[in-house]
Amino acid sequence: MPAIELTTAPDVSADAVITAGLMAHLEPRWGDRGSEPVSAYLRDDGGALIGGLIGGVAWRWLYIQRLWVDAAHRSHGHGAALLAAAEEFARSRGCCGVHLDTFGEERLPFYEKAGYSVWGTLEGFPPGGRHHHLRKLLPNE
Repeated sequence: MPAIELTTAPDVSADAVITAGLMAHLEPRWGDRGSEPVSAYLRDDGGALIGGLIGGVAWRWLYIQRLWVDAAHRSHGHGAALLAAAEEFARSRGCCGVHLDTFGEERLPFYEKAGYSVWGTLEGFPPGGRHHHLRKLLPNE
């Protein structure tokens, strides 16, 4: 019987084998995922990092993993500018859409104003909260 080793200290080489195995299984059905990371950095006049976005493209969709703007620099359009830059990047890579997630209701109006819509909500994650999944379809040009 195979043994299961559960760890909180991942083995990078084992993780690479798992990822390669999964991709070998998925690619015959869905094609090459065309994976490409993307990051956008927002810096002040002195070069200090005051915001940014981290994500990646796979199967012609951009997934925004993290979007952050320092509290002192919010409400000045920086978050919207980061989203717009990421969307332009996605269009340049032939993406058909962008997806992201957020916790709670606080940021939903921001994303909805930018054209994103909720397609799923996980109730109780984190406990007492909600984890929303959003998407925005990009026009075919």
